[in-house]
Amino acid sequence: MKPIRLPILISSAAFLLNACGDSNSTGVDFDSIDVAENVGVSSSSVKSAAGNESIVDNGFSAENEIVVEVASSSSQAAVVQEISQPVNIADVEGEPVISFANGSVSIEDDNGCVNLDGKVVTITCSGNYQLTGKSTDNQVHVQVPDTDTEGVYLYLNGLQLASATDAPIYVRNAEKVLLVLVDGTTNTLEDASTRTTSYTKSNGKLDTTGATVYAKDDLTIKGNGTLKVTGNYKNGIHTSNDLRFRDVPNVTVTAKNNALKGKGSVSIEGGYYTITSTNGDGIKSDEGEDEGSVVDGKGVVIISGGEFVINAGDDGIQAYNGIYMNGGVTKVTSKNDGLHSDLNIYIDGGETTISAGDDGIHADSTLYIKAGSVNITKAVEGMEAFYIRAEGGYTATVASDDAWNAAGGSADANTSSGSQWGGRGGFGGMTSGSKGYIVITGGYHYLYASGNDVDVLDANGTATMSGGVVILEMPSSGGMGNMRGPGGNMGGSSSCSTNMAGGLIDTDNGFTITGGVLLGFGGQTEEYPKCTATSYSAGTAYGTSSAAFKPSISGSMIVYGGSVTSVSTVDVGSMKTVTLPNGMVYYEK
Repeated sequence: MKPIRLPILISSAAFLLNACGDSNSTGVDFDSIDVAENVGVSSSSVKSAAGNESIVDNGFSAENEIVVEVASSSSQAAVVQEISQPVNIADVEGEPVISFANGSVSIEDDNGCVNLDGKVVTITCSGNYQLTGKSTDNQVHVQVPDTDTEGVYLYLNGLQLASATDAPIYVRNAEKVLLVLVDGTTNTLEDASTRTTSYTKSNGKLDTTGATVYAKDDLTIKGNGTLKVTGNYKNGIHTSNDLRFRDVPNVTVTAKNNALKGKGSVSIEGGYYTITSTNGDGIKSDEGEDEGSVVDGKGVVIISGGEFVINAGDDGIQAYNGIYMNGGVTKVTSKNDGLHSDLNIYIDGGETTISAGDDGIHADSTLYIKAGSVNITKAVEGMEAFYIRAEGGYTATVASDDAWNAAGGSADANTSSGSQWGGRGGFGGMTSGSKGYIVITGGYHYLYASGNDVDVLDANGTATMSGGVVILEMPSSGGMGNMRGPGGNMGGSSSCSTNMAGGLIDTDNGFTITGGVLLGFGGQTEEYPKCTATSYSAGTAYGTSSAAFKPSISGSMIVYGGSVTSVSTVDVGSMKTVTLPNGMVYYEK
């Protein structure tokens, strides 16, 4: 068995929340995070970083890690999400109780801060409030002065609340609001499909609620009960600042547009989530998008634990500045990208499975893979970024275009207009209109591409490998045929020809390998370290006594490099196995 470094998904420390209930135990400090500096680019220049060929490595670190012995080296150990801080309604006895009964509202233990005006209940000061009962047409507004910073705690105790004209819960003004899901309860919220009412904001402008749960400032959802949200108008749960999930809630959100949106940030610590967006993103954070700027700790999505099933009409998870996958089990089905960031994506734990209509994972700047498991089962481009850095982890990618594609900023040094996703490169053939870099130093990575005019590993700049394991596969029918280019035989045990159209490996400015294990199976390539033009059969192991793989296809050419200095058929009976995220097996000593 091999140890894998995992982030702490659920721990007692993670749930010892302070009195305000909004402590952050995600492993990322919202007050000091700088998504730009994590990849060695200053905040002021990060948006034009794609045009800079100089890549500076400042490293990346994740807090709250433990070492877990697991039998399978390709996935996390099963971590049970345990409720460490029960939420009982007895905790708020003697506090106001707001009860709904289809047309009538009753208030018990009134603290003088609950006003009823027609169908709208307005809470005007901090405190604990229990919401219970059923109504098809009522609203709860929270409107607390900025000077009242103690926080509003709304305990949802079997609440079934809908509005026939608006949002059932609207936080108009409050420094801090928490929806607390009482253990053992199921709570449902549903909004109207249209809006007829506008509200005047403090700056005099008008605002219309754009979600079932609509908050103008921070919103935390905690507790271990169940919450079901239906967004008929636009979003499901939306806050104009930070959206946080704590404890182990069971959350189902179905929305016409974005299911979960924290404009400032979205941070999820644990729980069970079923997220469906008809036209928008599953989870979204976009602060900075309007201004085109990077704000520390804003425009980010952080997943540090929990289990997710996301079905999205657009992107599964979208962040303007950064996505952090530090834990949890996430399954994404999306019509557009699985994970998308206009800046960076960091994968440092968890298990992520993606089936995407476009890119599996797309970062306009840096995609950094340090730990965890990623399985892209369907995509056009599998992983795409200006800078792909694979330091560890276990990945498997199946794509109908390039499996890994490093592309982005203009190839013209005098142009710094941001991301310009360039065309195809090729030895002696067409060159791309952009730059891109792949750096592989560790991990186990399987890449498969099949289609017309495609590459498996493609960099519009350079690619380097100094460690890790990379397996490449491409059916002989893919690409543009085995067109011989100027390179001819580049070494190996038999003659192999290059071509002008890429294939297994395609870069504009060279592929350099100084360590690790590279095995590639296909019929064509633009370049390679070593190669043998020999027939191979699906299901038969090829490599050496210390590194071997059984290809899923048959073909005529094997590319290899790093510690693999020759290839032949191998008896793998005495070798250790490493199961990749898609179930395929790599053999090693």
